[in-house]
Amino acid sequence: MEETVKVLIIGSGPAGYTAAIYTSRANLSPVLYEGIEPGGQLTTTTDVENFPGHPDGVTGPDLMAQMRRQAERFGADIRTGTITRVDLASRPFHVVVDGTREIKAETLIIATGASAKYLGLPSETKFRGQGVSACATCDGFFYRKKEVAVVGGGDTACEEASYLASLCKRVYMIVRKPYLRASKAMQQRVFNTPNIEVLFEHNTAEVLGDESGVTGALLRRNDGTEVKIDIAGFFLAIGHHPNTELFSDQLALDAEGYIKVEPGTSKTSVEGVFAAGDVRDPHYRQAITAAASGCIAALDCERFLLR
Repeated sequence: MEETVKVLIIGSGPAGYTAAIYTSRANLSPVLYEGIEPGGQLTTTTDVENFPGHPDGVTGPDLMAQMRRQAERFGADIRTGTITRVDLASRPFHVVVDGTREIKAETLIIATGASAKYLGLPSETKFRGQGVSACATCDGFFYRKKEVAVVGGGDTACEEASYLASLCKRVYMIVRKPYLRASKAMQQRVFNTPNIEVLFEHNTAEVLGDESGVTGALLRRNDGTEVKIDIAGFFLAIGHHPNTELFSDQLALDAEGYIKVEPGTSKTSVEGVFAAGDVRDPHYRQAITAAASGCIAALDCERFLLR
């Protein structure tokens, strides 16, 4: 049986849950589908120390559980399931859940996030959250006065390395090419920072560690020789992939696949469709900015429905 809802929220990170809190309190009876990773990327993070209102820190899974409970308290209908197809050609929008269940939605808030790109090593997966991270600004604090490594040679990698260098004893940059792809200004910043060591023409063969977490990395030079470095943190900075495959031929996206919105709003290229969180944000990617954009999307959505 087909169901019609006023507000359908796709995704369940800080953006999705915040949008659910605001639309629930506006009596819009939102339905939220959590997707393949309930709680989003923060559920793979251990300690979160920079989210306001948690002076002693909070774990990623606990923070997401609290947001979920808050949304449910105001009446949000939070469901397990993955949106497998959307048709944005006309309102109400036609949405299919798990390939079978059909829903019509008067408005849509997309908060599907962006996934960090990883190298694909089993050891990298094993130590994710125990020294392996894709966010230096989130986790760098935990490695103060320790030695760490950053993988990548672009602007993001240079930014992450520079940030970590202000906290850590030494930062290795693992770069597979014989040069940095970053802008000249970012390259100069890296080369002028004494505790950053760039390892050109190196690839990560394995992340090393024990029950306490990451202890080192085995690197393979382009000539086939291997070298081991001792580190406590291993940071990936090889890019993010926005989860926008469902909408690629229906919404305006930028060159990297992020959803384009009207400046200062959450409005997408389709009336009644709003975007929040990392799916529209290639720059900041913080829990607090995602939550803020979830609020913006909810308010934009409410105003749209009141028209």
